[in-house]
Amino acid sequence: MSAPTGEQHELRSESPAGELRAIVTELGASLRLVSVGDVEIVQSYAEDAPTPSCAGVVLVPWPNRIPDGRWDDGGVERQLAITEPPKNNAIHGLLRYSPYTVAAHSDASVTLEAPVFPQLGYPYHLDTSVTYELVDDGITVTHTLRNLGEGEAPVAVGTHPFLTIGDLSAADLTVRVAADTHIDVDERLNPTGTTAVNGTRFDLREGVKVGAVDLDDAWADVHIVDGRSSHSITADDGRSVAMWADEHFGYVQVYNTDAFPGQDGAVWAVAVEPMTGPANSFNSGAGLHRLAPGASWTVRWGIRFSGFPTQAS
Repeated sequence: MSAPTGEQHELRSESPAGELRAIVTELGASLRLVSVGDVEIVQSYAEDAPTPSCAGVVLVPWPNRIPDGRWDDGGVERQLAITEPPKNNAIHGLLRYSPYTVAAHSDASVTLEAPVFPQLGYPYHLDTSVTYELVDDGITVTHTLRNLGEGEAPVAVGTHPFLTIGDLSAADLTVRVAADTHIDVDERLNPTGTTAVNGTRFDLREGVKVGAVDLDDAWADVHIVDGRSSHSITADDGRSVAMWADEHFGYVQVYNTDAFPGQDGAVWAVAVEPMTGPANSFNSGAGLHRLAPGASWTVRWGIRFSGFPTQAS
């Protein structure tokens, strides 16, 4: 029987902390699992279940929301399909429910491809690929978008991994967001402005327990050090899992929930989502990349673990 998320692409390699394992799905190129030894560092969901809460899905050609699905394309008003009806938004791009095909697969890496065809509200033609590669301390993810059409295509990239340290409750982990500016939103979670995080509940630079906050928020002015930003979850025993992203990812979204459908019932989970542009970037232009005809754009992010005990040889 076929899984609701299609073919499951399994990756395996060895690390000093034990076997690394990842599973990527055909549908949405979702990162369904990453584990170190017996400990998950990406919150999994069951193979026989649909993707919950957009977990691990690639968000192209925009992450997050476009209010009312309308955007100004150089003086032409475009109308996208409404894919978040309760808030009347177009959410998370055009490939969330698309199948990806395998371009290359080895023991430790897989490259998946999916086109974005011209369609309602987005008259551009893109070739997209994503490569997941296991490395000694985690996984590296590389996205490439190429414009196959004639017009200059506006694009942004995001993804939606849920981080965890799987032998602990995520509620007891400390989440840190290395960013100086909170993106303020309305009741539909669309941007209304920005506020410096100093002295506010959105200052997560020193960390806060996942279970002590209610978050579905985005930040700008992320700290870029040596070409990368890094945001993390940490256990009291010193183990840490970090989502890093290259300099193209100037924004991050954090979403936590106590109702993630894990393998053994509902669990706490926290998504730490890299974004090259925030919600409504198609209208604001914030973080928006304009891809010339025939041009390609490559961006990278990944997940790193540290503090996990080394396995005896």
